[in-house]
Amino acid sequence: MTPDLSSLALAMFAALCIGVSKAGFGGISMISVVLFAEIYGARLSTGLVLPMLIVADLTVYPAFRRFGSWRPVWPLLVPTALGLLGGWFLLGVIDDAVARRVIGVVVLAMVALQLGRRWWPRAYQEMADSRGFGRAAGVVGGFATMLANAAGPIIQLFLLSRRFGKMDLVGVGARFFLVVNLAKVPLSAGLALITPASLLENVKLLPAMWLGVWLGGRLLQRVPQRLFEWLVVGFAILAGLRLTLA
Repeated sequence: MTPDLSSLALAMFAALCIGVSKAGFGGISMISVVLFAEIYGARLSTGLVLPMLIVADLTVYPAFRRFGSWRPVWPLLVPTALGLLGGWFLLGVIDDAVARRVIGVVVLAMVALQLGRRWWPRAYQEMADSRGFGRAAGVVGGFATMLANAAGPIIQLFLLSRRFGKMDLVGVGARFFLVVNLAKVPLSAGLALITPASLLENVKLLPAMWLGVWLGGRLLQRVPQRLFEWLVVGFAILAGLRLTLA
């Protein structure tokens, strides 16, 4: 499906970003979302990436199983399912040009969420502590992950509001996204977004994704996460604007 070697190299870099994000640097997933949309097309990229996300979750979950638990996951699943169905319906009625803009808006919204959390921490903490925030996070997260595989920031904000440490956050996130990504498979397959050709493309990209998981584990221990995430935010803003305005 990749038309040339340069596109394949970009796709492998995007797959590496998936692995790094799953190992704890969630913000970098925004870069992979945009790169895959550029290479494969906005709609098709959502289904093409899904099997890699599931393999990444299955790789990360055993490594972080001793961190976190399933308890925070269960309350999120019903509102997340509602968001998934909304995103699935929208994907079924829009064309690729509209999907590019929608994905761009989703990416920029997730980046704005990350920036707001840093610039107005008190206001965001109050919002996150509110009674309805968990349900809202589930609905918005389900919608964002179905449309763009981009629910990481909203779910991360919810988990941070529950005072999880860095390692527990990765462990709970791995559990949540494993369940949600598995639930997305029949929805994506029903829209013909997962095909034999897309699965073959996954096989090409899996080694880069696994390298990203390994690299992310090393970075999680050695690199200041704040500096890393600021760099990711900058790239994600540029990429989201490109999708939205193209």
